[in-house]
Amino acid sequence: MRSRPEEALPGEALPGQAVPEEAVPEEARQGEGLPVLAGRAAQRTASGSAVLGLLRERVRSGSQPGQRSDGHRIALSIEGGGMRGSVSAGMAHALYELGLLPAFDAVYGTSAGAITAAWLVSSFPEGLRGWARPDYARALIRWRAMLRRRPVVDVRTLVEVVYQTEFPMDFGSVLASEVEWHPLGTDAVTGAATDLRPLVADPAEVRLALRASAGLPFLAGPAVVLRGRRYFDGGLAEPIPFRTPMAHGATHIVVLRSRPFRALPAEPPPAPRPAREARFLTRTFLRRESMDLRTVYLGRTARTLADVISVAAMEEAGTALSIFPPLSVPRVGRLTTDGVLLEAAFEVGRKAVHGLPGITVTTTA
Repeated sequence: MRSRPEEALPGEALPGQAVPEEAVPEEARQGEGLPVLAGRAAQRTASGSAVLGLLRERVRSGSQPGQRSDGHRIALSIEGGGMRGSVSAGMAHALYELGLLPAFDAVYGTSAGAITAAWLVSSFPEGLRGWARPDYARALIRWRAMLRRRPVVDVRTLVEVVYQTEFPMDFGSVLASEVEWHPLGTDAVTGAATDLRPLVADPAEVRLALRASAGLPFLAGPAVVLRGRRYFDGGLAEPIPFRTPMAHGATHIVVLRSRPFRALPAEPPPAPRPAREARFLTRTFLRRESMDLRTVYLGRTARTLADVISVAAMEEAGTALSIFPPLSVPRVGRLTTDGVLLEAAFEVGRKAVHGLPGITVTTTA
């Protein structure tokens, strides 16, 4: 019996084929902003000093969210990455230590970044140190659950149990924070990146939003229902929470990255093929989901590249700053539970922020 020929989903290439051009965002195909990516890390830091200058001035003047007079909207963007979020959590903790949080107008987070953002704006930012604890990691990553056909990444237990008992998060304070909290999810029907904040009105919905934003397909189980709609991990549609804050009117943005900086070539790179993980999941776990969702997921790599290009262009213009860990960052993966590695990664993130030139702020009397 002759097998049926394999067909490609929109935005996906079969072995030996090129990625369809229409799967790559126009800005990436045209190479917009690519020449600036050939610059050195030192040039990036110098460009970002303008953003740091605005933050320092806000702290010095005692400027408060919702009462600004400088005409700017500065957003903090925290990417996900599972337990690799320990790196960006360390960065977020450093911003808190330095007293810079009130200088931001909003914090946007995807997946693990949404959890970090919630801790940061809560009444207990020291809770960010939980990312470095092995018991915290073991509550989230449960390999034995696979034997019972349960999710390996148990976001539900972490949020609904751990965060209400042994490691409580003050969900009410997240809602009440003057610095806006914006967790991002991916709509299971449309595949669109969705700001979940307007759908959250009480602590129970804060927990649902956290679970939805960090709901990795397959690893974390089915989509999470919030206000009658189903959501998956925000990283499917917006791995780096950049487009949403810009759509909300951000004039400046600070991006916390969990992987070391890598300069891109000056020439436009070829259209990237969808990641192997995305190709596998769209044909298995997500096969019954909408074509829109699967298409968006398959285009994630190209979309991320376009966003990296756009952020780099903003850095060149002095309106963005990406903070990366050094190349020596411990090799922490999405499912790492080794406490020594996690603690080291957290501290590397902290030092990456504390080591920024001119980061120290002197407040007015």
